[in-house]
Amino acid sequence: MSGGLYRSANAAQGGGPRPGDDATFISAEPLNQPGVAATAPPQEVVAETSAAANSAVMAIGSLVSRGTGFVRNLMIGAALGNLVGNVYTTAQFLPNQVYEFLLGGVLTSVLIPVLVRRRRSDPDRGEAYAQRLLTLAVLALAAAVLVALLLAPVLTSLYAGGKDENYTGLVTSLSYLMLPMLFFTGVSALIAAVLNTRGHFAAPMWAPILNNLVVIGTFGLYIVVYGAQAIQPGDMGWGRILLVGGGTLLGVAVQAAGLLPALRRVGFRWKLRFDFRELGLRELARLGGWMFCYVAVNQLGLFVVVNLLTRAAGEDSAGLLIYNNVFLLLMMAHGIIAVSIITALMPRMSAAAADGRFHDVTADLSRGTRMVTAVLAPVAVCYAVLAAPISVVVFRYGAFTGDNAVATSTVLLVAAVGLVPFAISQLFTFAFYALPDTRTPALVNIPVVVLRVLLQVGLFVVFSPVFAAAGMMLGNAVSYVAAAVLSALLLRPRVGRIGLGRIMRTMGRVVVAALGAALVGLLVVNLLPGDPADLSWLEAVVQLLVGGAVIGVTYLGLATALRIGEITEVVGMVRRKLGR
Repeated sequence: MSGGLYRSANAAQGGGPRPGDDATFISAEPLNQPGVAATAPPQEVVAETSAAANSAVMAIGSLVSRGTGFVRNLMIGAALGNLVGNVYTTAQFLPNQVYEFLLGGVLTSVLIPVLVRRRRSDPDRGEAYAQRLLTLAVLALAAAVLVALLLAPVLTSLYAGGKDENYTGLVTSLSYLMLPMLFFTGVSALIAAVLNTRGHFAAPMWAPILNNLVVIGTFGLYIVVYGAQAIQPGDMGWGRILLVGGGTLLGVAVQAAGLLPALRRVGFRWKLRFDFRELGLRELARLGGWMFCYVAVNQLGLFVVVNLLTRAAGEDSAGLLIYNNVFLLLMMAHGIIAVSIITALMPRMSAAAADGRFHDVTADLSRGTRMVTAVLAPVAVCYAVLAAPISVVVFRYGAFTGDNAVATSTVLLVAAVGLVPFAISQLFTFAFYALPDTRTPALVNIPVVVLRVLLQVGLFVVFSPVFAAAGMMLGNAVSYVAAAVLSALLLRPRVGRIGLGRIMRTMGRVVVAALGAALVGLLVVNLLPGDPADLSWLEAVVQLLVGGAVIGVTYLGLATALRIGEITEVVGMVRRKLGR
């Protein structure tokens, strides 16, 4: 349901949970066990406190990872410019979409809950099961790489059709170097899942930083050797292609290698096992089949987005590169806040569902929804009000021009509307996975993606190609709202009431606080020097710092006055940590 183009080293990859750095593992065991002292706090209180604390810690680690990821994307735009950057984005999109078909959705929806259950039920704590799973995945991923390489020209024609020969030829050339990324991406994701279920979050959080650093170094070297000037796809010689494609592949390989020492630290020994029948392939196929349906429908939606944006791409118009940069901005906020909350709640909800404690599932779900809404709302306001200065400060360097920054700000303004609905829809989707149920999210995804595609095609036809990327984002936002509503309606018969009244009261207060912060922010930004269509870098920095501070303080003040408990809880937690 994400609408994102590809998985970057710093992106949540379609909104799935990522482990957090130095987070305390939330045990999958029920808290109210025989022998626990009668004075122990109620399970719901302990769960809420642990989730909030773990989410805050994971957010810090995620911020570091995603910060280096933004430097990575800044370097890509500065080195390649908008047009060649679109080609690069398409080429990187191909291996990640093949990965999604094979493993991406299945990992978070099927394999993590299964690994958690095996960890609890098997005499060896799921060791042999994980070894078999890794062995099968390595073989499948290696075979997929070979097939993808043979079909590279076909894949290029599907996703970049309608462009000239130089454009499609460069996509194909880069794809030959970048398609093997799907092998290392898949191995990294599986190792991270094994570490996650064993209570180790640090390595999966920091390994993508290695990837980011390699890619940053690659494009830094590109700028040193070739300069930071926008060129045409036909001007990319083999030297440039080998540097860009090979450096990107190296980054993913280094990320995978960086996770291997952590397996030993948690006591896991990767031993090749070929008795795949012991994996319970029939059960995995049953659950994974619906997830494959979910992914396949998403790919149809992404196919439409890529083709429409490829047709609209030009020197200054917003194409794949700008669309993806903006989407990664959304994923930065989503990953730091929402994914941290989901990662903290997912093992708990899975365990509670397995034990039939659906009251605990709904308590976590309600709390997560309220926390995500309250904390992400001011970020969405900043994205909307400060779209122009953000685009200049974050992206306008080297070959990425001022006109490209203006195009980016328009897309970011529209995309901000979808931030909170996206996070809520993802939380509800993972609640189904915790049950475990992949069938319902797959079925929900069909009308959601159909709605999104119809809106995006309609907006593309009605408006100028200059606004194509903004139209794609608007279609995304509407589909996220539809996904959240449908998921909530279908969850209630399964787990009971999720506290909709309390959620809506919180959302109402959040809307009031967010609108107040937006109005004050707009007033202050308009009083500061600088034309939004032609901001200097210094003017953009001033607007970003002053406007961001005003929006944040105003929202916090209104949230406190309106008694939005989720905000006051976060503030209190920060004060306690600083006090220590």
